[in-house]
Amino acid sequence: MTPELLSSLSLLAPELIIAIGALVLLMVGVYSGERANTTVTGLAVAVLLAAGAWMIVFGQDGAAFGGAFVTDGFSRFMKVLTLIGSVVTMIMSVGFAKAERFDKFEYPVLIMLATLGMMLMVSANDMLSLYLSLELQSLALYVVAAINRDSVRSTEAGLKYFVLGALSSGMLLYGISLIYGFTGNTSFEAIAAALSADGNQLGLTFGLVFVLAGLAFKISAVPFHMWTPDVYEGAPTPVTAFFAAAPKMAAMALLVRVTMGAFEPIASDWQQIIVFVAIASMLLGAFAAIGQKNIKRLMAYSSISHMGYALVGLAANSENGVRGVAIYMLIYLVMTLGTFAFILSMRRKDGPVEQISELAGLSSTNPLMATILTILMFSLAGIPPLAGFFAKWYVFLAAMESGLYALAVIGVLASVVGAYYYLRIIKIMWFDEPVGGFVPMAGELRLVLGVSGAFVLLYVLIAGPVGQVAGAAAKSFF
Repeated sequence: MTPELLSSLSLLAPELIIAIGALVLLMVGVYSGERANTTVTGLAVAVLLAAGAWMIVFGQDGAAFGGAFVTDGFSRFMKVLTLIGSVVTMIMSVGFAKAERFDKFEYPVLIMLATLGMMLMVSANDMLSLYLSLELQSLALYVVAAINRDSVRSTEAGLKYFVLGALSSGMLLYGISLIYGFTGNTSFEAIAAALSADGNQLGLTFGLVFVLAGLAFKISAVPFHMWTPDVYEGAPTPVTAFFAAAPKMAAMALLVRVTMGAFEPIASDWQQIIVFVAIASMLLGAFAAIGQKNIKRLMAYSSISHMGYALVGLAANSENGVRGVAIYMLIYLVMTLGTFAFILSMRRKDGPVEQISELAGLSSTNPLMATILTILMFSLAGIPPLAGFFAKWYVFLAAMESGLYALAVIGVLASVVGAYYYLRIIKIMWFDEPVGGFVPMAGELRLVLGVSGAFVLLYVLIAGPVGQVAGAAAKSFF
């Protein structure tokens, strides 16, 4: 082995741990049959935790494979969030999968392969590595969405996601081909150098639009959000929780790296696109969720609006903006995992329920659950002094520092509208007549719900250290 290859492999160690672990666990599952389902899930969690521990303890900055893969403070921060999302959703899915009879050993292996793609996405520094990592993630997610083969809704969700995902991949590839045609390079640094030397051209602008459209699909930003409500509702609830958490972290990190890296010299062009997408996502997410009766569809529109708020920080095109995006994604991840832990516990003796009306009078039948969900709903609405308020504060402040006053004002107004459907859930839980209690929560769901509620409530005590870590991650681009 050459020294360059050894250096590249050492930087890629966390990803190699996950890749080798997934292949080994696939063989374990194949030769052990259904008896290995629980074992494979436990080992998958252990492998992901090992990869995260390696990255935190031995992580170093550098570029691998000719600059196609980079590790820096920002990549490590977003990879940790991605791993947290994958590990927690995998743990939360154990009880639900057994009850709904889709506890197949392939499920944790597919989650691992999707997570591997996400880790590579966060560190992608070349258009080709960007596309390959995106497809590795997407192909695993298409199968996971339809993992419950006995459910028509799950199969329909997987098919919709696959068809629309193929469309977005085609748009992304077309954009990459235009960028390569006009710059002669696929490396982010080389593209940025070519743009600095030759300036922007009309064909490059088209390429930029198509690339951003392909990436916007992955974070379910308007106008590429159409798959989100149907897939969120149709996929099994643990899969929906996974979709709402880990892939969003990786896709947002990739969007930041593409814009702040490859296209930084033409920031004025991509800023206009990001501003439009942010405004459209915030407004559609706020208004479309008002009439929803299914809590998973409501969370889909909530996710769309929250991605719009995060994009406000990116539109600022500043160090504080990237810091705001990093903090926002951390807080969004915790709030989402806690909320889906609650949704997974919405189960009566005859099976799971998803209608918001089923929450009526929960404060009488289970006051602790109702209290924690109330905290999470207030945080999602951005009510101070909860974590959700600080998330929006950082991105709106960054936008105002960059002179984007109209964008910040629209964001605040969209938050006011969005608060309605969160407060409606609180009203149903505390003031409507009870319709019967849920079965007792599983221990792992109780743990996730409690930790997320405590984090959201006490975030003000750790806001300083979190801000410092996120600020160090943002410095990777400046």
